[in-house]
Amino acid sequence: MPHKPDTLFAKPSDVVGEFRFDQAVAEVFPDMIGRSVPGYHTIIKMIGQIAERYAQANSNCYDLGCSLGASTLAMRHRIVSNNTRILAVDNSSAMIDRARATLAADGGHIPVELICQNLQEVPVENASICVLNFTLQFVPVAQRGTILHNIAQGMLPGGVLILSEKLAFEDAEHNALMINLHHNFKRTNGYSELEIAQKRSALENVLIPETFATHQQRLLAAGFRSVDLWFQCFNFASILAFK
Repeated sequence: MPHKPDTLFAKPSDVVGEFRFDQAVAEVFPDMIGRSVPGYHTIIKMIGQIAERYAQANSNCYDLGCSLGASTLAMRHRIVSNNTRILAVDNSSAMIDRARATLAADGGHIPVELICQNLQEVPVENASICVLNFTLQFVPVAQRGTILHNIAQGMLPGGVLILSEKLAFEDAEHNALMINLHHNFKRTNGYSELEIAQKRSALENVLIPETFATHQQRLLAAGFRSVDLWFQCFNFASILAFK
């Protein structure tokens, strides 16, 4: 299924609505995320390598907030353990529809089940790998701990959660620097000042970043035994949490 270049915020708008993962976003998502998230493609590749190492035989691997299925495909192409399946979940029907078309054209042998469901309602069971790739940041803060607890309860010993998030920083000067460097990354990738400003406005009350320390404490409280940062570029990072 073809994808369009991201021009969603290129025209001035008197009222910028809240960001939603609707059909319009699904159509431009690969271009949008590649030009907006520094290190995104590296994270996707490494998710495949981590899954290859830690996916256990006779277990489930979850891609929670799968969007178009990039992490799902990365896992599918690298997992070598026997009798493993991937459950790819997203609450956007537009994303799931496009992911289904992408998976239909993919030659991977590991079975994938696509599920259109809210993250808060997903039963995680017999899991050796769980991926939350820039997903939790869109969930209301008050619900994040419960979600992580449910994931931890459904994971096998030795299982790993890969949690990628946009970070905030306690030091105000450093936080401002990371934001400015991120915006310059977007300028370098062709976004205009108008696009950057309108996208930021659309995400203001939708994407709520937190500090690494907050994520670490919450993950430990949820039942993970080890929580460490494995990747960071500006204010985008990925965390490994082991059960």
